[in-house]
Amino acid sequence: MDRDRPDPPPGGAPPLVSVVIPCHDAAATLRECLAALRAQTRAPDEIIVVDDAGTDGSADIAAEHGCTVIRLERNLGPSGARNAGIAAARGEILFFVDSDVALRPDAVERAVALLAADPGLDIVHGTYEPLPMRGRSTVECYLVLREAFWRHRFAGPANVVVFAVAAVRRSVLDRFGPLDERLRDCEDVEYSARMAGRSSILITESVAGSHDAGSTLLRALRTQWKRSLPLPALHPRGVRLERINRMRSLVAAAVALASLPVAAVAPEALLVTAAAVLAVLAADARMLGYAGRHLGPARTVPLAAVHLCFTAVLVCGIAAGIPLARRRAPSPIPLFRSESHATH
Repeated sequence: MDRDRPDPPPGGAPPLVSVVIPCHDAAATLRECLAALRAQTRAPDEIIVVDDAGTDGSADIAAEHGCTVIRLERNLGPSGARNAGIAAARGEILFFVDSDVALRPDAVERAVALLAADPGLDIVHGTYEPLPMRGRSTVECYLVLREAFWRHRFAGPANVVVFAVAAVRRSVLDRFGPLDERLRDCEDVEYSARMAGRSSILITESVAGSHDAGSTLLRALRTQWKRSLPLPALHPRGVRLERINRMRSLVAAAVALASLPVAAVAPEALLVTAAAVLAVLAADARMLGYAGRHLGPARTVPLAAVHLCFTAVLVCGIAAGIPLARRRAPSPIPLFRSESHATH
């Protein structure tokens, strides 16, 4: 690290907590994110908003809320923005929150309590509320429910961390280094693979926030495609990372896609397609049941159709990414940058 750290607090004193929020043109949700942080039962000691070369006034909103603002002169993506926040933070605990997430009032308090109760615990990985912060379209509900469900499914000790809602000890970041700034997507997967089971992570539903997924189907599928391409290169050896999608669901989706060209010359192959589609839905029945409990059966039917679209794009993206797969090393880019400056 390139900046001096304050001396640790005296014995018995609570740890300093720094909230780090990367944002790029996040004015639509940033006010709610910051208002939720100001309403915490355990107030953060500092809130750092990294404006990733935005153009919509997000930095001004952060300054109005009394945050430390780091303005990046060029867009670095989530990894670069978080790295800049890490370098500026003073806390022993860094609580990462995305700019489109509004935490529950007790989220910071609960995360700090979990870390205090278990000195061997390195990361508290929070979750999303099962319903979106704002919109209620089928696509928005699907995006949030899917993320909430896999955290629900893997609640407990885990090998993966997503930095959307996560409290991380400073020592973890010192040990494993900065996020890989070459990655604009899946930086969490790369970092989890880099830790390779050598860090203690707890996924808990007691630390949660509402997420604004705001997206159209086409935009969301485009994002799914971009996130799928790097996955083959980031798959770790010897460590099992918790996945959103079940492997048998992906295999069934691959069979369905492969059978479609055959059906063009042999229509009976559509029976294979139909059976494979049903196998996808059966493999993900628990997720669909989770959706039904929160949305009702009627809304779960179109959500299942959206799920099939996302699974198909994921499979195609992984297939396209296999020839590009290669091992990546941690980024050598320094954490603290001279091209950024902080204002209060």
